[in-house]
Amino acid sequence: MSGHSKWANIKRKKGANDAIRGKITTKIGREITIAVRMGGADPVGNMRLKLALTKAKANNIPKDNINRAIQKGLGASDGSSYEELTYEGYGPGGSAIMLSVLTDNRNRTAADVRHIFSKYGGNLGESGCVGWMFKQKAVFVVEKETYDDEDALMELVLDAGADDFEAQDDVYEITAEPEAFDAIEKALGEKGIETASAEITMVPDTTVKVEGADAVKMQKMLDALDENDDVQDVYGNYEMEEE
Repeated sequence: MSGHSKWANIKRKKGANDAIRGKITTKIGREITIAVRMGGADPVGNMRLKLALTKAKANNIPKDNINRAIQKGLGASDGSSYEELTYEGYGPGGSAIMLSVLTDNRNRTAADVRHIFSKYGGNLGESGCVGWMFKQKAVFVVEKETYDDEDALMELVLDAGADDFEAQDDVYEITAEPEAFDAIEKALGEKGIETASAEITMVPDTTVKVEGADAVKMQKMLDALDENDDVQDVYGNYEMEEE
């Protein structure tokens, strides 16, 4: 999920998603397999695989699972033919929502997604209805407890091509164009600076504050989308209080 702050969602997932850990593992494994089938097993020349492996590391996916997913991508087809789809719509409080989906049955997935949107006060829209509100960006998150020299970090990443640097409560959030991902990752790695998250994602141009009953519905919608096997990622322009 992605609202205004990616890190807020990362904390939510790490702290509250033990019950769907298996689903997260399955989704990331599927992404690794598809990435290998499309671009080979070398992450140096396969950005999609590189990002999938980064996501696997951030979610503590066991190496055995990762290796199985890679081998599955290298081997003969297992009979599953997945297609990538994007769904767009509106969530509670007028928020904009985009879904990245991998499915072997688009009719089933469309029905499931439409049901989730409708159940929690949203509306599934036409292609392009909210996509114009988002830009693809490289986003890195560094925890302050692992590196606390804000000025040095800001100078480092800006020199490497970052567009924006923001200090939040307990993290630094770095934003750049996707083309700068490798340079920033390399710059951080050379200084031994660990990232809590490093990805290419969809970032909203503006955000909408979702409060009260709408916030409750939004959280339930996000949980339901998390639990759907076909939904890989959810992007939104919502802002909600942590509680």
